[in-house]
Amino acid sequence: MKSIAVIGLGYVGLPLACLLAKNNYVVYGIDKDQNKVNLTNQGISHIDDPELKQDVAAVKGKIIATVEDDNLAKSDIIIICVPTPIDAKHNPDFKYIVSASNMIKQHLKKDQIIILESTVSPGTCEEVILPILEQTGLVGGKDFELVHCPERIDPGNKKYKLINLPRVLGGLTKQGTQRAAEFYRSFIQAPVTELTSAKAAEATKIIENTFRDINIAFVNELAKSFDKLGIDVTEVIKGASTKPFAFMPHLPGCGVGGHCIGVDPYYLIERGKGVGFDHKFMKLAREINNSMPNYTIMRLIKALNEIGKSIKGTKITLLGLAYKPDVDDIRESSSLKIIKKLKELGADLIIYDPFIPKQSTTQNLDQALDCEAIVLCTAHTEFLNIDPQTFKDKGIKVIIDGRNCLDKDKIKDIGIVYRGIGR
Repeated sequence: MKSIAVIGLGYVGLPLACLLAKNNYVVYGIDKDQNKVNLTNQGISHIDDPELKQDVAAVKGKIIATVEDDNLAKSDIIIICVPTPIDAKHNPDFKYIVSASNMIKQHLKKDQIIILESTVSPGTCEEVILPILEQTGLVGGKDFELVHCPERIDPGNKKYKLINLPRVLGGLTKQGTQRAAEFYRSFIQAPVTELTSAKAAEATKIIENTFRDINIAFVNELAKSFDKLGIDVTEVIKGASTKPFAFMPHLPGCGVGGHCIGVDPYYLIERGKGVGFDHKFMKLAREINNSMPNYTIMRLIKALNEIGKSIKGTKITLLGLAYKPDVDDIRESSSLKIIKKLKELGADLIIYDPFIPKQSTTQNLDQALDCEAIVLCTAHTEFLNIDPQTFKDKGIKVIIDGRNCLDKDKIKDIGIVYRGIGR
């Protein structure tokens, strides 16, 4: 039976470790966070996801979690699932990958397969990880294999889960790629596509998310234009979506969040800059999407002006901290930028997210609605189920719908000032 080490027990590593344990692999989980390690060993998920909670409980005792790295020497395959953030200047930060590589280096042995699942710029496996591992005297592609298989986890997605998500991978050698593909096919019930190099696999994940970023930027720019033209962008997108080919709907909003869409394009932008190429289109998309939190604030300012109010001193509730509906993930969430700006402008701010109670300033939705204006940033189901009359009964005068998910007509009909993003 093969032994697998998973470095990083976060949003990617923990579900992966669970799936491997379900398939009867010996699984070692390694994470520097002692709390994550303790919870995993107790069969408790540190991530607030109902299905993952069940999975972690089901494999209790089958994942040997630890903060130590000794089990790497016992592992046939080592999978790196650590964060790959960007710094304040939008440069890729590989410190966690470097740390994991140095950890592996201490225990590297012949015939091991090292797999990177973290999202990186093209060339990272060969230019960052490989030189560290080869400090052992072992040669990549000969003594051990190095492969990239980019993660495609989508928290909260009910249709596509880890087990049925198609995967792509590429390594230093054809043989290494084939060995890694056989491994993934042993526990993934979806196609596994073998590419010709690690660099091609690294680029694949980047363009998947950059595609979305660019298309979201397109509709965000349309939303700004349509606000001036008096056109409801959601109606136009609905109409365009009736075309059965050559159109894929994307929706505007108060900002792009999550660890992928708002981050991954910078990996290719900076990588291109390093070889003398300027990704103008991608940079413009990032600029447009980064502007949306401030645009949302401007929508609020103008709406409040209609009722003779300013942001300063007005009791304003921000609904939703998470970057997407019905999850507790706030990575790169646009809500955080909007909160910062509202505080700078002197708002009497209330914050509520049912999935993130520790960062909410009130205990429940009823208390959160005791305000004069609302900025909705996350389309949680609880918010979608609010009867518009409730807003009126609470004395709410302005609603900024940052996700275009509320009933615009009903809200306007009862005398509340409504502004969406492009509607």
